[in-house]
Amino acid sequence: MVANRWNLSDPGFGVGLRSVHFAHVLAHEPPVGWFEIISENFMRSGGRPAHVLEQVARRYPIALHGVSLSIGSTDPLDFDYLTQLKALADRVRALWLGDHVCWTGVAGRNTHDLLPLPLNRATLAHLVDRIRRVQDFLERPLVLENPSTYVAFRSSTMPEAVFLREMAEAADCALLLDVNNVYVSARNHGFDPLAYLDEIPYERVVQLHLAGHSDEGTHCIDTHGSAVTDEVWELYREVLERGGSRPTLLEWDQDVPAFEVLLAELSKAQALAQGKRATEKVDVRP
Repeated sequence: MVANRWNLSDPGFGVGLRSVHFAHVLAHEPPVGWFEIISENFMRSGGRPAHVLEQVARRYPIALHGVSLSIGSTDPLDFDYLTQLKALADRVRALWLGDHVCWTGVAGRNTHDLLPLPLNRATLAHLVDRIRRVQDFLERPLVLENPSTYVAFRSSTMPEAVFLREMAEAADCALLLDVNNVYVSARNHGFDPLAYLDEIPYERVVQLHLAGHSDEGTHCIDTHGSAVTDEVWELYREVLERGGSRPTLLEWDQDVPAFEVLLAELSKAQALAQGKRATEKVDVRP
């Protein structure tokens, strides 16, 4: 296994904390290693969501995963947002916090979508500068995810995986490798997903995502609304071969099933990763 650059702990296998499962999680303390939360859902919330998060954070490690940092935007960095994000991370003693390599709006307007970036040297320099400033403010590494994409810019001059590698190394940030997004984007743009994985600096990968998608024949859509496909499981095996096991999270955000269904899906990831860990002494919560 390739150790991560910051020697961050490995909590094993987890799922996203969603409101439909609040009562189940508090009542049954299901056997998962950790939970990931959407940062914006809890940054300004009080009442029951805040109470549930406080209770869950006492029992499980928590990672923060945002959707509105807009690290690639040309708008000024939002330090009010960053202050609230930092306070939330401190409150739940977050394993790490992150967002996506994207932009979400302009002129102060949030599109609530993860918009793609032109992949070129100018964008890279812009992004690296903003990541460094955010990390200095947060006083911790930023964990940035490869998004699923559906269009490309004519001004792009770099493959996405090369762009991510150079970004992570120049900004000294961490990566969240979303295996489903690699597959979805590879299908949509026609690149080789294995060549993509070969470019990833695994010492900077601190988390993996698995999810389901919708295959429309001519393209795929990242829906997070179904089980992980065989093709994505195979790509997950390839990630394990290259970088060893990483904290792995199952995302399921549409048509969310009963928690037992999530556990069954998560057990597949655990079984695959444990096969790659045969000679390692790693505690994996049963």
